[in-house]
Amino acid sequence: MAYSFGSTAETGLEFSTRELTGALGDSVTVLPLIVALAMTTSVSLPHVLIGFGLFQIVWGLYYGMPLSVEPMKALVGLAMVGALSYAELAAAGLLAGGVLLVVGRLGLVGRLQRVVGEPVVRGVQFAVALLLLESAVGLSLENVSVAVAGFAVVAGFALVGRQQTSVLVVLALGGVAAVATAGVPTPRVPEVALFPAGTPTLSTAALEGTAAQLGMTVGNAAIATALLCGDLYDRDVSADSLSRSMGVTCLAAVPIGGVPMCHGSGGLAGKYAFGARTAGANVLLGVGYLALALVAAGALLAAFPMALLGVLLVVVALELGRAAFARVDDGRSFALVVGVGVLGLAVNVGLAFVLGAIVFWLLSRDE
Repeated sequence: MAYSFGSTAETGLEFSTRELTGALGDSVTVLPLIVALAMTTSVSLPHVLIGFGLFQIVWGLYYGMPLSVEPMKALVGLAMVGALSYAELAAAGLLAGGVLLVVGRLGLVGRLQRVVGEPVVRGVQFAVALLLLESAVGLSLENVSVAVAGFAVVAGFALVGRQQTSVLVVLALGGVAAVATAGVPTPRVPEVALFPAGTPTLSTAALEGTAAQLGMTVGNAAIATALLCGDLYDRDVSADSLSRSMGVTCLAAVPIGGVPMCHGSGGLAGKYAFGARTAGANVLLGVGYLALALVAAGALLAAFPMALLGVLLVVVALELGRAAFARVDDGRSFALVVGVGVLGLAVNVGLAFVLGAIVFWLLSRDE
């Protein structure tokens, strides 16, 4: 049964089973990524969860629809594999936020996408997927039997067509194991402080990561999400508007201990596929994240089985890799995606992004 609360028909809030399942559809990649980030860096998970909780609610109500709020996967992925420190991640998030706010204000998002080229953006996605997969293999080898059990769970759900649900199940099993080891945490309100996990540090790595992330964000989180808003929800949301709201999110969330966040076409599609039709899904998910922030203790994270973390990262890496090749339909684009991805794995993502953009521009001149 649905319960609607007073608002216009276009932006009505509905709290129902389908809105709840739709909210869970958006958390499938968010929770594993931020838990993995908290386990591999100095980031404060409670503060990160607060950021996600607040901005799920804010942008759901602002846009009047179940808009997605996700981690910036290139930056978070680079931090997880050690290519960026938390201080560099924070600096990159602030820089990305400032750029997104400015280009959104100036209406430059569409132009940026044409300059960078979609194959280059997808190559960055593939590079991050390869880096995550490399890290996942190392974590899985720490306890092979636990990893095998985790992969068996994933395979079982995949056989019945519920592979997305498997990620949450593996995460829940790891949580149960952590509670059994560390005990039930006492609810605690996270401290209020500026940059609680460390002061931002601007570096070459941070600049390279920002450039790579902006390529992904412009294509996937701004342009593709704007198109999906119309396709799925019949809503006219501009890519420049989404760019501005992502800029505000990063600039506001990072100083309070959050991570760089964006909207995402995958999360929006996930919410829709699982039943979300109103901003009620965002409110439910936001409240859930805020409640989880009260019990996300460090001891609980330390007790989480690292081999299961490897399983989660494999699933996320495969999904990101699948998305990278989802719309590649010609040989030249395929070669560019693979080239950028492999170079990103072998050298670094920033250099791969820059060289890929140059190659794309040269190839475009010959057309």
